[in-house]
Amino acid sequence: MLLWMPTQMLGFINMMSHQAIAGGERIFEIIDTPLDVVERPDARDLRPMRGDVTFREVGFAYGSAPPLLRGIDFRAPAGRTIAIVGPSGSGKSTLINLIPRFYDATFGQILIDGIDVRELTLTSLRSQIGMVMQETFLFNMTIRENISYGRTDATEADIVAAAKAANAHDFIGELAAGYDTMIGEKGVRLSGGQRQRIAIARAIVVDPRILILDEATSAVDSRTDYLIQQALDRLMVGRTTFVIAHRLTTAMRADEIRVLADGAVAARGSHAELLDRSPTYRTIYETQLRPT
Repeated sequence: MLLWMPTQMLGFINMMSHQAIAGGERIFEIIDTPLDVVERPDARDLRPMRGDVTFREVGFAYGSAPPLLRGIDFRAPAGRTIAIVGPSGSGKSTLINLIPRFYDATFGQILIDGIDVRELTLTSLRSQIGMVMQETFLFNMTIRENISYGRTDATEADIVAAAKAANAHDFIGELAAGYDTMIGEKGVRLSGGQRQRIAIARAIVVDPRILILDEATSAVDSRTDYLIQQALDRLMVGRTTFVIAHRLTTAMRADEIRVLADGAVAARGSHAELLDRSPTYRTIYETQLRPT
């Protein structure tokens, strides 16, 4: 989901940030904690970015609760893919939500191209970050309007090209009203796989430099799954990508894997390296990632 024009999307951002983390054990603390992200009076616009992301000793806590993240320290060079794996409640969703400033780090810094994200205007930051999450946020508008939501100047050619790249154009063409089809609140008139592909098309049309993915775990048929994965592969090319991985294939294809446990990076490396030296990763592999 591309986040753009915060004045129009404040309510949506609030909903998205809370739902994205809703799977964690501390949901009630999250819901009860007010969002206090404030743009500085002297905030500057982020120029078109390269997409180099650095976490410097980042920690995060909700209010007076124990920290959910601590000592997160790593760099994601521009254009690289970082897979994030970990048991439920390890802080995966919290970590990725700090990048677009749904929340601010309690400790440390998050830098994009060497600039602390807190020094940037929210509009310029979020307009260059794309998100495709398990919960696909669509609006009771036409398919065309949903795809172009983050880029108001998108042409018909832009929208169709994005839909084709997302493997959505064919099913859209089978609908009676095509791109003018009203999809209902949260896309209720579409299947789960169709909603995923519309969300991917929305990210493609805006062309973000940083991409955040949370792989869907809901079951779809093998053909739909193939189309979604193919579309995601196209979307990830040339972008700095953080992906919460639920698939072995995703973890194996990443440039590097970060294993989160108890709010800290417990291990890093390739799939083969981590199987050899990380008990935490081996457990995740056995319980979550191993192909059936």
